[in-house]
Amino acid sequence: MPSRPPGARGRSPWRGYVYVLPAFLVYVAFAVLPALHTAYLSLFEWDGVTLGEWVGLGNYQEILQDSVLRRSVFNALVLVVFFSFIPIALGLAMTGLLARYRRPGMGAYRFLFMLPQVIPLVAVGVTWRWLYGDDGLVNQSFRAVGLDGVTRAWLGDFGAALIAVGLVGTWVLSGLCMMLFLSGVQKVDPSLYEAARIDGAGPVREFVSVTLPHLRGELAVAMTVTTVAALASFDIVYVTTNGGPGEQTTVPGLLVYRLAFSEGKVGLAAALAVVLGLLILAIVYLINRLSRTET
Repeated sequence: MPSRPPGARGRSPWRGYVYVLPAFLVYVAFAVLPALHTAYLSLFEWDGVTLGEWVGLGNYQEILQDSVLRRSVFNALVLVVFFSFIPIALGLAMTGLLARYRRPGMGAYRFLFMLPQVIPLVAVGVTWRWLYGDDGLVNQSFRAVGLDGVTRAWLGDFGAALIAVGLVGTWVLSGLCMMLFLSGVQKVDPSLYEAARIDGAGPVREFVSVTLPHLRGELAVAMTVTTVAALASFDIVYVTTNGGPGEQTTVPGLLVYRLAFSEGKVGLAAALAVVLGLLILAIVYLINRLSRTET
C-alpha cells in the first residue's frame, strides 16, 4: 500500500472547513437568513405592527399591476445606461488616452478621477442639487454662452430629471471604471504593443486589438459593480429629487423605503425587494456568463 505523505497521518478531512466555518456562519446569519425572512414577509399583507394576513403571491401580482411600481423598475433600468454603459465607455476612452504612453502626473489623474468614490453619496447629492438649481453652475454656464433657452430647473423638470440624476451617477462611476481598466492594462505584455506598432497599427487599432481583449475580466467587474449601483440606487435619488417630480425618478430602492416606513406596507415592500434582488442576481449572472473565457 502507498504510504501517506509526511504530516498527513491523523489529519481530518474536515479540518479545512473549520477555518471557513465562522465566516460562513456570519454570512448565513446576516445575509441568507434576512433574505429568506424578507421572502417570507412578502407573502403577507402586514403593516409592521399588527398581525399579518396571508396573501400568498398577491403582493407580487400587485407589483405587476401597479403602474408606479412598474415605473420604478423602468427608471432603474434607464439608470443602468447612465451608471454603467456610459461610465464604462468613458473609462475605456480615458484608458486608451492615458495608457498608450507614460505621462507625467499620472498620480494626480488617478486622484482626481477617484475623488467621487471617496466623497459620501449624500454629499454628492447635495452638491449636485445645488449645481442643478435655477442659479446653479449648470444654468450659469449655459447663460454665459448665450443658451438661456436651455436653462431650467433640471431636477424639477419632468423630461430632464431622470437624465440629470443619471448624469450624477455617470460622474461618480466613470473614475472607478477608468481605474479598473488602468490596472488591467498593467498586465499587458509591452511586447504586444511594440509588435502592433511595427505592424503599423494606429492608436485605435492598437487599443481594439491589444488592450481591449486583455480587459475582459475588468469589464465584467465594472459592469457588475455599476449595474448593481444603478439598480440598488437610493442615496443620490433620495437627496436630489426624492423620486420627483411626480414619479419620474422613483426607483425600487426608494419605493421600498416609502412602502415599509411611510405607508406601512411591509409585505409589499418585501415583495418589491425580492423582485429587485432577483433582477440584480439575473443580470449579474448574465454578465458573468457573457464574460467567461474558455480555457
